Amino acid sequence: MLGKVETIVFLSLVLDLFAFTIPLPLFPRIVDWYRTREASDPNGFLSRTLWSVQALRSFLYTAPEGRENARWDVVLLGGLMGSLFSTLQFLVSPRIGALSDKYGRKNILLLTMVGNLLSAIVWIQSTTFASFLLARAIGGLSEGNVQLAIAILSDVTTPEARSKALSLVGIAFSICFCIGPPIGAWFALQPASNLSFAKGFELNIYAWPAILTLILLSAETVFLAVALPETRGKSAAAFKQAEKTNGHASGNGHANGNGHTNGHANGKAVATKRPAAERLATLKSLKIIHFFFLALFSGVEFTITFLTYDLFDWSNVQNGRLIGFMGIISALLQGGYVRRAIPKVGEGVMARRGVQACTMALLLLAALPRLLQTSFATKFLYAAAASLAFTSATVVNSLNAYASVQCDEGVDTETGKPIAEDPRLAKGRAMGEYRSWGQLGRAIGPILACASYWTFGPSFTYATTACATTLLVMHMKSIAGKAQKS
Repeated sequence: MLGKVETIVFLSLVLDLFAFTIPLPLFPRIVDWYRTREASDPNGFLSRTLWSVQALRSFLYTAPEGRENARWDVVLLGGLMGSLFSTLQFLVSPRIGALSDKYGRKNILLLTMVGNLLSAIVWIQSTTFASFLLARAIGGLSEGNVQLAIAILSDVTTPEARSKALSLVGIAFSICFCIGPPIGAWFALQPASNLSFAKGFELNIYAWPAILTLILLSAETVFLAVALPETRGKSAAAFKQAEKTNGHASGNGHANGNGHTNGHANGKAVATKRPAAERLATLKSLKIIHFFFLALFSGVEFTITFLTYDLFDWSNVQNGRLIGFMGIISALLQGGYVRRAIPKVGEGVMARRGVQACTMALLLLAALPRLLQTSFATKFLYAAAASLAFTSATVVNSLNAYASVQCDEGVDTETGKPIAEDPRLAKGRAMGEYRSWGQLGRAIGPILACASYWTFGPSFTYATTACATTLLVMHMKSIAGKAQKS
């Protein structure tokens, strides 16, 4: 049963994240498309938005002679688009988690899928910038797959197996970053006018990628409805017993590799863990690290395609190749290194190594504008991308695994209900709040990075961010030590 749940969660994540990564390389060009379409309407939503962006830029920054300000405005507007999705995730993640504690993981996951499907439908028909933002907003309010996947895997795994199980989330991300952006870029080359069923209707210029997204999300919804069992209130021991009953497992009991053990007394599961107050304090520290890391990393992650657009004038296909390259490296690291190394070094140490790699990538990107006229420019870009891939493979999953251990619950084997020492440690709620801090970082990061990008330029932006990640690495030293002993 345990292996079955892990497989179901992994496959659903691949479908979900495949759909999520399809539009990533399209943002710079899609903003240009809307700008061209709506330029003649000075009172339109996009015109007013760009006017506000231009006014703010003019107040803060005067571009050098010959600099095309319009490209820099697209960068900032892209940052605002990225921020919208994450801001809404920050608001709804704790609520999604709490609802899954009350009504079940599967029920709430299927409910969020309805919103995801609606978001894709709106995107297909979004011929105005306002309607495209509406699609993004619906998606931001609805996306719950990753959060609930973490809760489900935490439900059915023991603490010592948690990191290995949650690495499936990272592997799914990596695989989809390999295939999603390049396929999205290829489908973006197909004219929407080729869609025979849409004759007489005007569609988004990227209707083909949007339709592919809708198909993937529909398949995911059906798959989850049919295959996923409910895991709320089920202990890892219960799933292992089901495996043994089905002839898929043998052996009795399990030990927590972090020094905690679970036993049975009077028919009830008894968890011997650190006091709830201590675990809440640790969880608070992890929330802060999660926030600052994703605020810094998401700014780099979001601006890199705008950097290639601004410096190299790369196409959707070229951006897709770059993101796909990052996905391949990340997938290889997840499967070949991270899953094996985490049990030896600990989640905190692995996360710290990932932030160190991010610092290296930032320094390479900071040097890139000075190398444009050399043959090394593209090599530097891909070296930075490889370092960012290592960061993607390590940091978030390691922090997720360590955070999930803090909110483990015992389960009453007679009633099947969770036994929580503190309501704030209920798994869905606690992980939802933890994830919301990361989403707040993702909301702020792209705006700050893009604002700095067109105010001070890419070299200053990436060098300053490298200084910030260095400070974060220093702060994480004590957290890494705790992670190994928890």
